Amino acid sequence: MIGIIDYGVGNIKAFSNIYKNLNMSYRILKNSNDFENITKLILPGVGSFDHAMISLQNSGMREKLDELVLEKKIPVIGICVGMQMLANSSEEGVLPGLGWIDATVKKFDKTKIKNCPLPHMGWNTVNIEKKNRIFDSIEDNPRYYFLHSFYFQCENLTDVLASSIYGDKFESIVNHENIYGIQCHPEKSHHNGIQILKNFGKI
Repeated sequence: MIGIIDYGVGNIKAFSNIYKNLNMSYRILKNSNDFENITKLILPGVGSFDHAMISLQNSGMREKLDELVLEKKIPVIGICVGMQMLANSSEEGVLPGLGWIDATVKKFDKTKIKNCPLPHMGWNTVNIEKKNRIFDSIEDNPRYYFLHSFYFQCENLTDVLASSIYGDKFESIVNHENIYGIQCHPEKSHHNGIQILKNFGKI
C-alpha cells in the first residue's frame, strides 16, 4: 500500500486522486500510527525548505520515516521540496535535511542562467540518462511541469537518473537505493506524470 505523507505541506489531494483513478491502494499518513501495511512512501512538498523540515518534524512522523526508509528500505519518492528535503542541506535555509541522499540543494546561479527568470516555472524536458523502472512506458524526452528556484546536486553522479536544462543543466530525477527524488510536479504533468507515479507504485 502506498502511503502519502501529509505533514501540512504539499498537494495531498492531487496524489490521492491519481492513485484512486489508477485503482492502486493508498493511505494518507498523518501520524506515526498510520503506517501499518505501508510498502511505499510519497513525500510531497511545496514552499520553503526550512518550513517543510519544521512541519515534518512537528508531525511526529520523522522517526518512523527514518526507520522505514533507512532500516527497512521501503521505497520512497520525494517530490519538489520533498526531493530537496532528501539532501543534507539547502542554500535556501539553515536547517539540516533528512540526509537520505548525499547531496546539497543549491540556488540557480543567475550569472549562468541569465535570461531565465526565477522561479523556474512551466514545462520542461526531462532527459533520461539512466535506465530505471521509474521510466517504464515513459515516452522519449518527456516534458514535466516545474516550479522551483533551487536545485538538487548529488555528490555521487551515479545517483542521477535524469537531468533538465534551465539556462544550465540540473539534476531533475535522482535515485539512491530505495530512495527517489523528482524535482518536477508529476501530479501536474498529465499522462507522463501519472505514468511515473504508477511506475513508482509498482516498484
